Amino acid sequence: MTVIVQKFGGTSVRDQDVRSLAIQHVKSAVDQGHQVVVVVSAMGRKGEPYATDTLLDLIQFPDHQVSQRELDQLMSCGEVISSVVFANELRNQGLSATSISGAQAGIMTTSDFTNARIEKVNPELINTLFNTNQVIVVAGFQGQDSFGYMTTLGRGGSDTSAVALGAALNAEFVDIFTDVDGIKTADPRLVKHAETLKAMTYSEIVHLAYEGSKVIHPRAVEIAMQEKIPLRVRSTYSNDEGTLVTSKVNSSIDRSITDTLVTGIAQVSGLYQINIEAQEKLIQLHELVFSKLAEASISVDFFNISTKGITFTVPKEKWRLTKSIIESLDLKYNIEEDCAKIATVGAGIQGVPGVASKIVTALATKNIQILQSADSHTTIWVLIKEKDLEVAVNALHDSFLGKKGD
Repeated sequence: MTVIVQKFGGTSVRDQDVRSLAIQHVKSAVDQGHQVVVVVSAMGRKGEPYATDTLLDLIQFPDHQVSQRELDQLMSCGEVISSVVFANELRNQGLSATSISGAQAGIMTTSDFTNARIEKVNPELINTLFNTNQVIVVAGFQGQDSFGYMTTLGRGGSDTSAVALGAALNAEFVDIFTDVDGIKTADPRLVKHAETLKAMTYSEIVHLAYEGSKVIHPRAVEIAMQEKIPLRVRSTYSNDEGTLVTSKVNSSIDRSITDTLVTGIAQVSGLYQINIEAQEKLIQLHELVFSKLAEASISVDFFNISTKGITFTVPKEKWRLTKSIIESLDLKYNIEEDCAKIATVGAGIQGVPGVASKIVTALATKNIQILQSADSHTTIWVLIKEKDLEVAVNALHDSFLGKKGD
């Protein structure tokens, strides 16, 4: 029998009504002759009893006296509770099911508590349990290090759990169920006429994920890409097959957009741009600034180095610490507050002239200033003021992907 992995996020398991919809997807897969591994997140969002952020409130996070190791013990509880509840409801619906933790599922990780990486997966217990169960429900977001300690995989870690298990079990598909019907050409909260893509490549979705699209975690996509495991991003509330993510989009699959040069538009807001003026010892300046920021665990983005100095962005919440480091080095600087980065992503961009020009024209037409830009084989980024974000995303979407009905 073939294996399918189905991952259900917090909003898909938050209460019994929504879980009943998720269970119908599980039953459908079983009826089609599949063995099913279900990976679940903690139930709901902050404020709901067993959500991860609610558990963190018990220790007054972030003002707490708990070690990172103990944090993982606490945070992993939500998924364990969710897995037991979901397995119980599956049995109530006549399916043979059992629940296990991430560690019992064979997910072995590094000891980087709260942000561990999967080193290997041994699905021996899952294969044994399939002898007597149609469905195995696994607590997502968690694993175990070589010392036997519980670890968690960072925000979005249940996606990573699901894909890693899919790879270890040679699954036919890994289905990521969410509250949207697939990957959109842009954030539907900003672009009302954003469309659902029928198919896209791993490369395209990983760039969209890293650039602000929150439908699937980029680390999960990287594993799927390495292991060539097909992904489907689907809605818990629908029987549609959603967006297929694979190594190459077959020409027979309708991508539901008229121009495949660009796949989608993504954005990250809440950024500060820092410009540090050049000094006589320019190379030493570069090394000094970036080493000090790294020591403070500040990840810089969108950086440019030139004879005029250094330009980079940091998240708004890291600005105070960044400012103190720069001033401690007695450097001259200026900042642009409240910026946003927009990414225009598409496998078809590579080697095509005129794409950058089209981006500049679309934004200039709306009188939007570009503060900084960069490009790669599949992505072109621009930095703008956050106040212009919605207008800018719509302008780029309309320029490359058209308005609904066009």
